[in-house]
Amino acid sequence: MKNNLQFDFLVDKEKNTLTIKREFLAGRQLVWDAHTKSELLDQWFAPKPLTTKTKSMDFREGGHWIYAMVEPNGTEYWGRTDYLTIHPIDNYTALDAFCNNEGEVNPDLPRANWDVTFTDLGANAVVETVVTYQSLKDLETVINMGMQEGMTSTLERLDDLLLILNK
Repeated sequence: MKNNLQFDFLVDKEKNTLTIKREFLAGRQLVWDAHTKSELLDQWFAPKPLTTKTKSMDFREGGHWIYAMVEPNGTEYWGRTDYLTIHPIDNYTALDAFCNNEGEVNPDLPRANWDVTFTDLGANAVVETVVTYQSLKDLETVINMGMQEGMTSTLERLDDLLLILNK
């Protein structure tokens, strides 16, 4: 990543939110596609050295994405994203959760609302993600699980993919 690209990771413990604002060296349509197509998500949506595999994806309002982040030893961490609203190349909202390999939500781990907005900044795209948790305890749980480090690594992978796709 070029050092002059914007990357903010802000924690608001009063509102139980994380705000992640990140600039990418690519146009908004390509960055939108990388966030909304499973064949692209599978190439970047996990921190190194994990990989991602999609079990099922139906990107529409009322649809879902069930996926696993997979360690090199084969250990799988399953996630589920339920899409609430979609405004193509501008914004989507979703409910995110940890789950089992059948997509059944794990009630013992935090669930969050994601509001993901895509804007232009010259030839680049900026993605602002506001993640809202139900409680301060849930917010602190994901922070302690390494959310900031994981997102930093994951978004660097997206940088690498965008460089390849932009050629």
